[in-house]
Amino acid sequence: MKIYICTDMEGISGVVSSDFVLPDGRYFQDGRRYLTDDMNACVKGCFDAGATEVVIRDGHGAGNSAHWDKIDDRATIIQGNTGRERYPLMKGTDAVIMLGYHAMAGTTQSVLEHTFSSAAIQNLWLNDKLIGEFGIDAAIFGELGIPSILVTGDDKTCMEAVALVPDIVQARVKVGYSTQGAVSLSRSRAHALIHEKTVEAIGKIRKIKPLTVPHPVTLRREAMERQPPTLTHSSEVKYVSARVVETTAPTVEEAFWRLFF
Repeated sequence: MKIYICTDMEGISGVVSSDFVLPDGRYFQDGRRYLTDDMNACVKGCFDAGATEVVIRDGHGAGNSAHWDKIDDRATIIQGNTGRERYPLMKGTDAVIMLGYHAMAGTTQSVLEHTFSSAAIQNLWLNDKLIGEFGIDAAIFGELGIPSILVTGDDKTCMEAVALVPDIVQARVKVGYSTQGAVSLSRSRAHALIHEKTVEAIGKIRKIKPLTVPHPVTLRREAMERQPPTLTHSSEVKYVSARVVETTAPTVEEAFWRLFF
């Protein structure tokens, strides 16, 4: 059984502000350690639940946030820029775990809420429904027939995930009070919860259905400010307004690449 762990940093245990997730932040090295520790708690849970292969995608920023030399030896970790293949080694995956995810842009009282870029993107819609990073990734995995079985992060992130995947297992490691503040579980309790919920989620793989959306899909992106006319390089992407562009594509993944790269 192969489990794929997709990671971000904002929803990691103990991460409560920008200082933990930005390379020039005063607590960034702590954030890297917290990320690595959450990864290892999840990896242990995967193997304890019967996994035979675990792949981790370090997905925060440039993809080099985790401490490679501290990762559980049984796991394979993907780091750095992998081009258009955001999630290499996905073939043969039985289920995906979303570790350390955050809520979509505009979510009230959620730690570090944003959608791909807090500086550039105001909103993202998939088939006219507001969507965040969890939803985009879960839909892409769903197109491959792969269920998203566990999400870890703050309470609002978990609520967002459940709204899209009702049977998904949740590990709420903190309660958001603002973009820059939360009430967190202790380190040992957070790791125990991640381990426990990982085991639970793998036990429910057959009961959790992949997220599916109607195709073709329309993806719309609203920028924080007016976008230059040279932003789009394809006739498949059109301007709706000075701040909004959209595309209709056969798949969520194709639509994502058109608007973001």
